[in-house]
Amino acid sequence: MKKTDQTALFRSMLRVRRIEEALADRYAEQEMRCPMHLCIGQEAIAVGVCAALSSHDVVFGNHRAHGHYLARGGNLNAMIAELYGRVTGCCGGRGGSMHLIDLGVGFMGATPIVGGTVPLAVGSAWAAALMGEPRVSVVFFGDGCFEEGVVHESLNFAALHKLPVVFVCENNEFSVYTRLTERQPDRPIYRVAEAHGVAACAGDGNDVEAVLSIAQAAVAKARQGEGPQFIELKTYRWREHCGPSFDDDLNYRSKPEIESGLKDCPIAKLLTRLKHGNVIASSEVSRFEAEIREEIKEAFQFALASATPSPKAAEERLYA
Repeated sequence: MKKTDQTALFRSMLRVRRIEEALADRYAEQEMRCPMHLCIGQEAIAVGVCAALSSHDVVFGNHRAHGHYLARGGNLNAMIAELYGRVTGCCGGRGGSMHLIDLGVGFMGATPIVGGTVPLAVGSAWAAALMGEPRVSVVFFGDGCFEEGVVHESLNFAALHKLPVVFVCENNEFSVYTRLTERQPDRPIYRVAEAHGVAACAGDGNDVEAVLSIAQAAVAKARQGEGPQFIELKTYRWREHCGPSFDDDLNYRSKPEIESGLKDCPIAKLLTRLKHGNVIASSEVSRFEAEIREEIKEAFQFALASATPSPKAAEERLYA
């Protein structure tokens, strides 16, 4: 991999992390009145997968979609404004954190409905197949979502029609506070997807270069007509399920487990590798930090200076 590609992956993950941390810091001000699910600790999956896509591919997120939106090139100003409920938000201030969208960069949307975007991604892939377009659809979801019936219906349909869709399971081992071993039998998730007739594999979701390599192979196969691909990526959620804080006091995760999860930081892992390979210098990291800090500052200023929606606008964009 080229050095410029490696540093781009690092910067993209660092940017997502710093944006999420800024949101966590300011959430207590009670100006962002929407529920918020942060992806701190899981940045490598969004960044690695989106780096494998072409400009005409499309991405679908889930309720924890900030990283997906940002990695795909979503507009930061529009995202922050959406969280503040302003008219300049990417959904006009109507949806908040769990309803992000930027059609201009192929981010087709996110939804709080668990599993809601999975059949949409399959439908998008079916449309591409019917029209003969070389477009691949990618959908992100968690290990808890994998227990939804619509996911298995979607896998079956995609396999039957050999659709160009890549299913990305972000396995952080928890559905809210319930551990994976308390919800599912002792077998790999990707093996279940395989039983649907879908090509499937697993990988380290905290190694962005490994994620990129796996995603590149999966996207290429989907684009070449080899049918749907399924990727299970192991990762770790640092913060509480919903909200800006840590929830270690709830004791659903042990202290050694939390320490191990924090230690396996995707950003620190790549930075160590790049420094050992003389790919990046501390001065460049400092420059990235300064650039990202200024971008975040300007995005919050933009959001807070934007108007709130008019009550009359409540009747607009209603389709059902």
